[in-house]
Amino acid sequence: MRLPSIRRGATVASTALLLLLAACGGGSEPSAPSSSAATSNAFPVSIEHKFGTATIPAEPKRIAVVGLVEQDALLSLGVVPVATTEWFGEKPGAIWPWAEAALGGGAKPQVLTNTDGIQFEKVAALRPDLILGVYSGLTSEDYSKLAKIAPTVAQPKDSVDYGVSWQDVTRTVGTAVGRKAQADKVVTDVEAKFAAVRTANPAFAGATGLMATTYEGYYVYGPQDSRGRFLTDLGFTLPAGLAEVTGKEFGANLSRERTDMLDTGVLIWLVDSYDTDKAKVQADPLYSKLKVKTEGRDIYLENEELVGAATSFITPLSLPFLLEKLVPQLAAAMDGNPATAVQRSAS
Repeated sequence: MRLPSIRRGATVASTALLLLLAACGGGSEPSAPSSSAATSNAFPVSIEHKFGTATIPAEPKRIAVVGLVEQDALLSLGVVPVATTEWFGEKPGAIWPWAEAALGGGAKPQVLTNTDGIQFEKVAALRPDLILGVYSGLTSEDYSKLAKIAPTVAQPKDSVDYGVSWQDVTRTVGTAVGRKAQADKVVTDVEAKFAAVRTANPAFAGATGLMATTYEGYYVYGPQDSRGRFLTDLGFTLPAGLAEVTGKEFGANLSRERTDMLDTGVLIWLVDSYDTDKAKVQADPLYSKLKVKTEGRDIYLENEELVGAATSFITPLSLPFLLEKLVPQLAAAMDGNPATAVQRSAS
């Protein structure tokens, strides 16, 4: 059976990488990042991760991304990788529209796939001087192979696989490319946008919120997942007991007996088909009785549309777009009037 992508909520097995959506693409090779005195003076740098310490001796010129989202962090710092890894969406260069402006009209990176694991030979052929797998589920064996090619920064040792926050991804990438101060500013600027949203929407503070998808029943995203953190960054509180359900993974399936956990102040569904999956969820006899449904506080986002995609692809470049598009839906769901229709956001 084909495992779904992390976007849809598969649990990451400890003995194998997550099977991701297969796609192939790319373009002409992008130019290397420009040198500066600031970046030159930053090296060498050492970064601890799950499998040890990566030492980067000099400013990297050819960066290969084997994680799923690090290209956005690089682009936010003015650095274009030579390769990215396709997660979902099949966008040229694995660059989504919210990040295209940061690309500056330059050539898009070559795209690697991860359908059957990392393409080690293709990575080696790129002759990288830095490999980034921060938002990933690299195994010890994967890391050992990659580290023989170039200094490799794997996922943090203190987070679950695919569980590192966008702030930590951005700052880690910034340190790796000698742009730590710039990365701190990128994070601060985006966090200021969250603060403005919280101020403008006091109803979010303390209200419960949850993100879920329809994978093998109902699958919920926990406190160690970027989707769960997105809600808490807006002021929402995740349901009591969610951490126990998700355990040491970014999410988990709910048993039918725990359908009540979905009855939150606001519930965001990530679905493959807006009309079909929404109708299926709302027809569930257990779900249809919950107040979150009867009071119109559930929101449905289609995975392949930009708003749904940005809700999974949480980065410093996707978040401003996501805040603009999703917050009005959240506000409508939380206005206390069941008659208020939550309008589907146009991507």
